[in-house]
Amino acid sequence: MKKILLFLVVAAFAACSGPAKEAQEASADYTYYGDTITAEEAVPAPQLYAMMEGNEQLSVKLSGTIEECCQKKGCWMKVDMGDGKTMRVSFKDYAFFVPMNSAGKEVIMEGVATMEETSVESLRHFAEDAGKSKEEIAAITASKKELVFEASGVILK
Repeated sequence: MKKILLFLVVAAFAACSGPAKEAQEASADYTYYGDTITAEEAVPAPQLYAMMEGNEQLSVKLSGTIEECCQKKGCWMKVDMGDGKTMRVSFKDYAFFVPMNSAGKEVIMEGVATMEETSVESLRHFAEDAGKSKEEIAAITASKKELVFEASGVILK
């Protein structure tokens, strides 16, 4: 009886070890931040504008390219939205950051998109974080209604 039980335990461990190794290899090209998310069903970021029509807020999973990242600690990034536009992405509850050298990398992110009014003070803060000159920061004199994204999980390729 003990031999049968031992055999079943060993067989169960052997059966589990194969798929786990494959999952690790499949994710070797990706780095995860925040909540664990998958790449499946991610919508290209430029399509978000059409999806937001009639909505002030939308939960969605997006894919895109990082154009810029906070150079102080990676606490925000800007994602290419096409036509020379970018969308600022922050991270839920300030719980995680992305590497400061993330510009140019492909990203998949899940979270909430919102149309919001960004204050002059916040715009200046983001410009400072991005390493803009004092003149460029001082030139920011008006708030801006913009599409922003709060990511709960991020995958970098």
